[in-house]
Amino acid sequence: MVDANVAIGLGSNLGLCCQTLETALELLGGYGGIRVKERSHWYRTTPVGPPQPDYINGCATLVVSISPQLLLETLLEIEKKLGRVRGERWGPRTLDLDLLLFDDLILKTPTLEIPHPRMGDRAFVLVPLAEIAPDWIDPVSKKTIAQLLETIDHSGVQKLTVAN
Repeated sequence: MVDANVAIGLGSNLGLCCQTLETALELLGGYGGIRVKERSHWYRTTPVGPPQPDYINGCATLVVSISPQLLLETLLEIEKKLGRVRGERWGPRTLDLDLLLFDDLILKTPTLEIPHPRMGDRAFVLVPLAEIAPDWIDPVSKKTIAQLLETIDHSGVQKLTVAN
């Protein structure tokens, strides 16, 4: 497989959030066929869903030589390794890893949708992604990440200056 550029979102709001996110990036870089290219700062964000603690979110770009499905399986494996227990939808979690973009691929299967279907509505994704990939074009809307960010309220997203 030819190398592909990938964007992922990372989030945590239970436990030692920043440490968990850093460990997730380290683990990702240890898998064959995956290289972490760039990562954003961490951001404190207002949660979506039921009442719960604020999230720490960020994004990373990767270069991969594996399929989107295998990458998804790897992300899920890392979530589980770092204590993710799937409970209520949009509920609190130790780790959430989302596959956002895979080159300019548009894919919809029963287990995977690329680009991530709610990416363009989520400030906690677009703010950190615009930091590291502002000119990446969403293949569905044909807008850059920076243009998508201009269309949403991102007041609930604050860059962290100190790790939590």
